[in-house]
Amino acid sequence: MRQSRADEYAEFAAARAGHLYRSACLLTAGDTHLAEDLVQETFGRLYARWGRVSRVDNPAGYAQTVLTRTFLAHQRRRSSRERATDVFPDVPGAVDGDAPLRLTLLAALARLPAKDRAVIVLRYWEDRSIEQTADVLNVSSAAVRTRCVRALGRLRELLGEDLSEYSSS
Repeated sequence: MRQSRADEYAEFAAARAGHLYRSACLLTAGDTHLAEDLVQETFGRLYARWGRVSRVDNPAGYAQTVLTRTFLAHQRRRSSRERATDVFPDVPGAVDGDAPLRLTLLAALARLPAKDRAVIVLRYWEDRSIEQTADVLNVSSAAVRTRCVRALGRLRELLGEDLSEYSSS
């Protein structure tokens, strides 16, 4: 890769790393280690194809698509559901008062199937349209609408209608 393209890639990666990591954390329902792995694999795939990726209209959107598809591919692997330990890592104390709400939402997201979780993250965290979400997931718009309704219904079952009990305000 020429030096100017390498610099361009490094600048892009630095600018998008935080956003991709936050999306990956939501996709993995708070598994920060897996989120880091997914982001790193995404950047590796982007680097290998940077000559083409840098010429697309929306490289950030392309990166998000690669991240989502990398997550879904990981979920399809049988080993992705295995846990090596039953000991939970130390969780640093949260400074802001929304920690119970955040933990409750992440736990509820974790109980959704991977594709439903991806639809929720893309539609409501990434604020993508139904068509954009369908394109990223490589499914029809009707499938996105169906998964969205089903996933939101499941979240309502898990969380109840009122989340004010988890909020600090």
